[in-house]
Amino acid sequence: MTTVFFIQPLLALIAGVLILIVPSILNYVIAAYLILIGLAGLFPHFLGA
Repeated sequence: MTTVFFIQPLLALIAGVLILIVPSILNYVIAAYLILIGLAGLFPHFLGA
């Protein structure tokens, strides 16, 4: 569970910087962010923890 809490702020920071640099990729950055957060949330359940 601590992995999810570590990954979320890091991904949010990267996504924010990318959106500031290249605003036209907003949809792709949001989609990638949501997919990665979803996988990070589900990953512990696949390991049986």
